[in-house]
Amino acid sequence: MIWQDPIYLWLLLTIPVILIIIWYRLRGVRKAQKKYFSKELFDSLRKGYWQAGSSVKTILFIIGFIFLLVALAGPKVGTEVREVKRRGIDMLIALDLSASMNAEDVRPSRLEKSKFEINRLIERLKGDRVGLVVFTGEAYLQSPMTLDYSALKLFLEIVDTEQMPSSATDFNAAMETALAAFESLEENENSADAAKVLLIISDGEDHGQSFDESLADLVQNSIAVYTLGIGTSEGTTIPLYEANSGQLIGYKRDREGKVVTTSLQRDILRQIASKANGNYYEIERGNDGIDAFLARVDELEKGEFSSQEYADFKNQYQWMGALGLLCFVCSAMFPGHKKKQE
Repeated sequence: MIWQDPIYLWLLLTIPVILIIIWYRLRGVRKAQKKYFSKELFDSLRKGYWQAGSSVKTILFIIGFIFLLVALAGPKVGTEVREVKRRGIDMLIALDLSASMNAEDVRPSRLEKSKFEINRLIERLKGDRVGLVVFTGEAYLQSPMTLDYSALKLFLEIVDTEQMPSSATDFNAAMETALAAFESLEENENSADAAKVLLIISDGEDHGQSFDESLADLVQNSIAVYTLGIGTSEGTTIPLYEANSGQLIGYKRDREGKVVTTSLQRDILRQIASKANGNYYEIERGNDGIDAFLARVDELEKGEFSSQEYADFKNQYQWMGALGLLCFVCSAMFPGHKKKQE
């Protein structure tokens, strides 16, 4: 058995308090009886009073109160089998983890803003399979395609520029890894009509080899590529922080010792999107978001990914509530007095 809202079970501690109050009240009545009334007078004033019936009424009321408290806590017992049908798209998010993504021209930083917007995207999805690729000069499948959005968020949370061996950016590596991820999806005839989408989130700086061939392979496999540029045209420096304290210790420099400046290279991202049947979106300020892409996702053709059954605990609060109300009714109707036999 599990509980929906177990906090209500703490109210059961009020039962002993109620019993103590009833006990003190009866004790007070007995003391007053002995002090002001004789037994014969008291019995005549309470003519027809049924002590056992009154006790039963009180017990039924307390039992009903207990059942209602248990019902409020939401007991779940046994299993309930449900049929689940999911319709959506296949989406892979490729996130740039190059050093330039630590730039703070978009607050709090390009990378943190990207992670925030990806989380917003995940929260809006319903039935879409989503995976995560991280890339710099190399690319890795951080999370395979999944319908488990909680797991995907955990993978996203640990993403950091320090996890990658290279600080440069290579779109070709990201595209090759993305294509392999799409091809590795389990065959599902019901999802054949689902749109396949690759969303690349980057500041657009490319230091890798030509990606034309990899992009053409994506298009040939009916994978639309959308790009999200993050950063400003003016550009900014790349801060370096001490790992333990988080204190600013300087700014990234090139081999000649000059401070590196990074800016949004939107032309490359626009080129990728236009060649792969996608669109280019942009985040230049902290209050910009991924909403335009979210609206586009809602328009894409969806396929049925799964039709599965799963077991869940079955709610039983209605029975507890019904028993509680029944006890209240019985308590109200049970006689506390009875006719005295002649």
